[in-house]
Amino acid sequence: MNESAILYLLVGLPGAGKTTKARQLEIEAPALRFTPDEWMIPLFGSSDPIARDTLEGRLIWIAMRALKLNTNVILDFGFWGKDERSSLRWIARQIGAKSQVIYLPIDIEAQRTRVQARFAETPEQTWQMSEEELAKWRALFDEPDEAELNGTILPECPHGFASWSAWAAWRWPSLPDEYA
Repeated sequence: MNESAILYLLVGLPGAGKTTKARQLEIEAPALRFTPDEWMIPLFGSSDPIARDTLEGRLIWIAMRALKLNTNVILDFGFWGKDERSSLRWIARQIGAKSQVIYLPIDIEAQRTRVQARFAETPEQTWQMSEEELAKWRALFDEPDEAELNGTILPECPHGFASWSAWAAWRWPSLPDEYA
């Protein structure tokens, strides 16, 4: 019997090195890599949050189809919220795949330096990020704990949702609720 495919969830704030890690893992695993930032400017020309959520939902849907075909997948989304990560780990389990959360921490000074350098070097591939945005995003970020990183605990879905699949379809409206 073949090994189960693995869903890799890259977690971290802008500038943490997620895409660099994803490109490395893409070759080592090997895996199909989805990096929304590489799609946003060519498709939408902006960083519009509604467009990003729509894009992410479709990329997740394709990722789950690839996992069903026993293809490893990397989602290089950042996944700031534990519920985002938990929902996708649950869906992966439902379709017979494994999952791994990979967290790339970064301190504020290194983050500031990296996002400024990235914008200076490749402005056509990224967006300028203000000090206020970086601070706001850092406050919103839900750092994964050891149990989550080890994959040992998968919490119950949030109150008001029948399953993690239903929660994920609410979070990413272009993702169908088909994994229950």
